[in-house]
Amino acid sequence: MVFRRFFERGSKTEQPQTTPNDTVEGEVEVEIDAAEAEVEPDHPSWGTRARNVLPTGASTGSKRVEALYGSPDSAGPTHYQTSVGCRVADVDGNEYFDCTMALGSVALGYSEPNVTRAAVDAIAQGSISALSNFREVDLAERLVGVIPCADKVQFLKTGAEAMAAAVRLARTYTARDIVVGSGYFGWLDWCADDAEGVPSATKALFRRVVYDDIASLEAAVSDAGANLAAIVIEPVVERLPSKEWITRARELATESGAVLVFDEIKTGFRLATGGYQQYADVVPDLAAFGKAMANGYPLAAVVGDRDVMDAARRTWISSTLASEASALAAATAVLAWHDSADICDSLWSIGADMRRSMTAAIDASGIGGVTVDGLDPMWLMRWDDPAREGRFLELAAINGVLFKRGAYNFSALAHDEEALQAIEAGASAAFVELRDEEAHR
Repeated sequence: MVFRRFFERGSKTEQPQTTPNDTVEGEVEVEIDAAEAEVEPDHPSWGTRARNVLPTGASTGSKRVEALYGSPDSAGPTHYQTSVGCRVADVDGNEYFDCTMALGSVALGYSEPNVTRAAVDAIAQGSISALSNFREVDLAERLVGVIPCADKVQFLKTGAEAMAAAVRLARTYTARDIVVGSGYFGWLDWCADDAEGVPSATKALFRRVVYDDIASLEAAVSDAGANLAAIVIEPVVERLPSKEWITRARELATESGAVLVFDEIKTGFRLATGGYQQYADVVPDLAAFGKAMANGYPLAAVVGDRDVMDAARRTWISSTLASEASALAAATAVLAWHDSADICDSLWSIGADMRRSMTAAIDASGIGGVTVDGLDPMWLMRWDDPAREGRFLELAAINGVLFKRGAYNFSALAHDEEALQAIEAGASAAFVELRDEEAHR
């Protein structure tokens, strides 16, 4: 069935007919203190303050002003104060309906009560100690039950860490060095072939191939020869890959004795609970999960074939906070939602509604140079001019909606009918304002 989770404005949220874990009856209060971040009128802007003390203005690259709006001089909002459901309030008290959902890390909704309660309970019991938290075992067993390739699980905190761990496992298991890859896998050295500060010898061990191009993949695998450790693929890049390409990757890995790795950071718990591999029925040897797995709490995992995962005993993969309890509890609560209803089916349905709303807004405004593309749960706008896109994003924010520049905008259960109507209205107003501005130049 298609299941939607509705979040009311403010702190009260309706409970579903079947509440995961069934621990609280009736309504749940989510209290967020919004008073601490008030800004005096003559205070420097938060963007200015951020640039003074953060080298790039934001610790997350995609949240830099120029990443958000296309220009470091943009006047769009930069810092939030509260986030509930799909509604975000900035530090000046302005409210927005959010289509970015924290770069896809939130699929249920911000401050979802069951997830919040689970995390808070875990914190109250002690979020870390000298011993592993019991939830690490419970959650690993649950993930083994829902992810096709998973025999064993290793937890980490970020997607970049999980992918780096997967590559180290592959290299340890195969006793080889070269990695062939297609996609974005984070910022760490092993895949940062175009970043400064990375040794040339490290860059030489990573061979990037063209997405969904069989010839490019076959050539790179052939060139690596007997030193190929892994084929690493981000399976969805704005669209689904051809079945022929992804199947050929599986064949090449098997034939060469290399490890096939899927980066399921954004596809897991969104396209399907078990990620693209479950959706497409092509099973890798290893996979990395994160983002929506814990509904925004910092948790990632590398999962996979028992023999390859056991290579962890011969190398070193460790993080002090990998088994911190609050994120493990949050992910367990997310899995409870996925047990109670077809969450991913709802994300596809809600995303389709969002795309229809955006297409309607474009058509109603009569503006050109922009189309809606991508998959329903993770869609995007394609603009003919980056400057026009940046201006639209500013105007959309003025009209109460936050959109992602480039890929992706993400559906969430919190995008209820009110939110969808507000998103369409805000987008429509922004398109009209952009059209009129351009007409008067």
